[in-house]
Amino acid sequence: MSDTQFAKVAVLGAGTMGAGIAQVCAQAGSQVVLQDITEEFVAKGLQRVAAFLQKGVDRGKVTEETRAQVLARITTTVDRVEAAREADLVVEAVPEKLELKNGLFRELAGIVSDTCVLGSNTSSLSLVKVFDGVANPARCIGMHFFNPVPLMKLLELVRTETTSEETIDAVTNYARQLGKEPIVVKDSPGFASSRLGVCLGLEAIRMLESGVASAEDIDKAMVLGYGHPMGPLKLTDLVGLDVRLAIADYLRTELNLAGFEAPELMRKMVADGKLGKKSGQGFYAW
Repeated sequence: MSDTQFAKVAVLGAGTMGAGIAQVCAQAGSQVVLQDITEEFVAKGLQRVAAFLQKGVDRGKVTEETRAQVLARITTTVDRVEAAREADLVVEAVPEKLELKNGLFRELAGIVSDTCVLGSNTSSLSLVKVFDGVANPARCIGMHFFNPVPLMKLLELVRTETTSEETIDAVTNYARQLGKEPIVVKDSPGFASSRLGVCLGLEAIRMLESGVASAEDIDKAMVLGYGHPMGPLKLTDLVGLDVRLAIADYLRTELNLAGFEAPELMRKMVADGKLGKKSGQGFYAW
């Protein structure tokens, strides 16, 4: 394992997050294998990368040569064993289901080399539980990226009690190669970013529910008053109300804090299929 570079990276999960992670790793010079369970999913993931890079070309931020080089560094497969076998780093970006993630890492531990770093992109799940029963836990770490991955500067690195300093140093160095600003937090429900972000988002929904102000004005308060790039309600739309509701319920149980009790408005919108951008309707029409 290099101190500054992971030459071969496997990204498991080719959705929005996985595709973005594959892109930034390829931009940093790594050879990347993007894996998912169907050919359709991996093809869509690669299309996401190509489209994002093309936007960069259209805006004069990326050259055609760079676009071609990045895409040439990404291969795809539906075979998880093939993807991970020779990797120096594996990053999972599969759905936020504890059993799924834990089973995945238990399987990976028997496939990868002893020096391969295992990273989870979970935004809130306990990493002790995610990595439970995984051999050589010193090389396991949380790597929480933010959407859209190629643009967002933060990479939240989450250490467990067994994560080694070598692993933290290697992933911190690599984060900077990806153009990210890493922060290191301990394994605690919601870490730093999700715990604060979800709490703010839930309070914004409560304010809307009780008629304090419109969605637009609540968001404008945080954008113009506190310098947030996006208001909490629009961000909830972008992330997905169903995703944030699941995180809120998890944090309410784990932390036993009333501030994470999901508002009835949020539960009703999820039940009605108003999930935000991905459904076309949330607090805003998309």
